[in-house]
Amino acid sequence: MEIEPVTLEGEFVRLEPLKFKHTDELLEVGMTDSLWFWTTNVIKNAEDMQNYVATALDEAERKVSLPFVTIDKKENKVVGSTRFGNIDVKNRKAEIGWTWINPLWQRTYINTEAKLLMLSHAFEIWDCIRVELKTDVLNEKSRNAILRIGGKQEGILRRHLITDTGRFRDTVYFSIIDDEWQDVKANLRAKFDKNL
Repeated sequence: MEIEPVTLEGEFVRLEPLKFKHTDELLEVGMTDSLWFWTTNVIKNAEDMQNYVATALDEAERKVSLPFVTIDKKENKVVGSTRFGNIDVKNRKAEIGWTWINPLWQRTYINTEAKLLMLSHAFEIWDCIRVELKTDVLNEKSRNAILRIGGKQEGILRRHLITDTGRFRDTVYFSIIDDEWQDVKANLRAKFDKNL
C-alpha cells in the first residue's frame, strides 16, 4: 500500500488530493448546516473550514489519511470532500469516510462514482482485504447509503465519540471485504449507469 497523494478520475467525478488552496472552494459549498449535523465537526465559518483542512492535511502528512476534494467534472466545480482514513498498511485495510457533498449534488452520480473510484483503488491498487465505513447511528440517510453500495453492518460502538457540540455519538460500523468486492463493484456500476 503506497500512501501517496493520487488523483482518482472517473467519467464524471475527479477526486483530487486536498490542498490548502481548496479551502475557499470548500467553504463556498460547505456552509450548509445540514452537512454537519451528524458529523463530529462543526463548520460554521472560514476558520472552522481552515481547521478542518489543516487536520486532514496533518493526517495525510502522517500517512494515516488520504484526503480529496470531490469535483463534478461537468461543471469543473468542487462539490465536497472525502477521504481514506485510519489507513493500516500492516493489516491491509482503510476506512472511507469524512464524506460530504453539497446538497445540490447529493443523491446523484457524484457519490456513487466517487465510492466506485475509492473502492477500486483500495481493493485493486492497494490490495486491501477490508474497507470500513462508519456513521452516526442516528443518521438513517447515511446508513441506507452505505447499505445501498454494499456495506455490511457489523455493529454499534456506544458512546464512541464526543462531537464538537458535546453530544455523545453512537457509531455504526460497516465493512466491505475483498471476497465481496467483485459483487459490490458490479452493483455500484449498475447503480451508476442507472443514474446517468
